Amino acid sequence: MQDDRLTGNHRPNRSPASPKGAKLLFPLVFLPVLTACSGVQSALDPAGLEAEAVAQLFWVMVVGGGVIWLLVVGLVVFASRFQKTPLKEASAGRIILYGGAVFPVVVLTALLSYAVWLMPAMRPWFGGEGEGLRRIEITAEQFWWRVRYLDASGAVTRETANHVTLPVGERVLFLLKAKDVIHSFWIPSIGGKMDAIPGRVNELQLQATKTGTYRGVCAEFCGTAHTLMAFTVEVLEPAAFDAWLAAAPAAAAAPGSAPGETTTTVTAGSEPADVSADVADMHPGLRLFLRHGCSSCHAIAGTPAEGALGPNLTAFGTRPTVAAGTLPNTAENIRRFIQYPEGVKPGARMPDFAMLPQTEVEAIAQYLKGLQ
Repeated sequence: MQDDRLTGNHRPNRSPASPKGAKLLFPLVFLPVLTACSGVQSALDPAGLEAEAVAQLFWVMVVGGGVIWLLVVGLVVFASRFQKTPLKEASAGRIILYGGAVFPVVVLTALLSYAVWLMPAMRPWFGGEGEGLRRIEITAEQFWWRVRYLDASGAVTRETANHVTLPVGERVLFLLKAKDVIHSFWIPSIGGKMDAIPGRVNELQLQATKTGTYRGVCAEFCGTAHTLMAFTVEVLEPAAFDAWLAAAPAAAAAPGSAPGETTTTVTAGSEPADVSADVADMHPGLRLFLRHGCSSCHAIAGTPAEGALGPNLTAFGTRPTVAAGTLPNTAENIRRFIQYPEGVKPGARMPDFAMLPQTEVEAIAQYLKGLQ
């Protein structure tokens, strides 16, 4: 075997990645970053007035930071490649003065002034009374959101959980509360965040500018299932929102189930005392829901279930998720959460019902999924 060094056939070392390969690799490296700029939970894909101001401030800061970075890198390259002789003391002093003191002060002052000027657009109604605005009361609990729509007198007109519906183009006043620990209410695509603190009511005014479905989260660590405390935001046209708000809540029977239809056997006399002679006409899933004490914590409009400890389950089948954004809303996932809530959502305060027969849990899950 000949040695290439003796024959003169020396093969130059090549880097693993050719320049052409590096050019192709560069966009791929930044692809995940670019994809994060859009979506249902992106502050850089605004769908609200406040979110638009936040995104605008972000891009101005990016441009300002990029200019500073280019200047610093340019000076480093000039000093290392082109400046071969030491600078005179006077020249070095001027560089330190203007580059290390004057330039940063001017740039940072300009960026700060712009941020302060933009602040009224970011939170234009901060501290306002919100007179005449539509009011939605949000109560944060471990680990879900209670949502109540209030009329002019403060009475609750509709209650739901983990699902906020808004009219596009209308300013809405959120009354933020917390039942247990500090939480933080945040819809990145529509506006900035605000804390919900036990014992007080914080006011947040937001205005959605685009219809669609968005995702809100809790932005303050609040316990074991903090990352599993999300909610869906649906922005509708004003007429569609008014129709939704005025629509009658779901009644006891799920769609497609005729009164008296029986798919599960329930022991006679086992229903709660507040369930009257209408038991025979109830959906079997509702009978089991009442029989096993679910109504002690949950309410369903039009039924004897009037519990107030847990989420209101009226029209539960229309919600896109189960357990505050943890799972898609399917009958199978509802069954899983009923039987093993701690397994689905660590820290959930709902007791498990793994002891119930599978057929009964499935009947309850089918009933809840059918509520419209």
